[in-house]
Amino acid sequence: MKIAIISDSHDNVPNVEKFLAWATVNNIELIIHCGDVAAPSMISELFVKKFSDPIHLIHGNVSDRDLLEEVCDEYQNITLHGDEGDLEIDGQKIAFCHYPDQAKELAQSGKYNLIFHGHTHKPWMETLKNGSQIINPGTLGGLFQKPTFSVYDNQTKNLELKILEDL
Repeated sequence: MKIAIISDSHDNVPNVEKFLAWATVNNIELIIHCGDVAAPSMISELFVKKFSDPIHLIHGNVSDRDLLEEVCDEYQNITLHGDEGDLEIDGQKIAFCHYPDQAKELAQSGKYNLIFHGHTHKPWMETLKNGSQIINPGTLGGLFQKPTFSVYDNQTKNLELKILEDL
């Protein structure tokens, strides 16, 4: 399964549209959003109209929590996990949250193979001694950094950073 991991899209409609078009053409089967969708209308007006497979997301620090929950509840392919989420896919235990300190705590627990987070807008990866990997896919919105996202192939265990402008 090919999974796209995004974060901090911050209402950047052109970047989200470009990413979703790329995700469709490249057979992405699941999207994990590590917070800061920003306006809940991004879910109803963009994400669900252009991507029908599962999308898992969490709150960030730029979020109308109540309205985002209300909007997400309307769609079967959207799961809002609150402040952190976890999935198990083909034996890989994956956690996701918004903040780096929270990601570090999840990684140190030893319960997860991969922990994704956002917030800093900087792509980054660290492998802990226990084998857990902490990954920040950067910012899809392109705030303070070039717009980036990550793709994880659960079959090959390959993780790639994608720079949106290079697609």
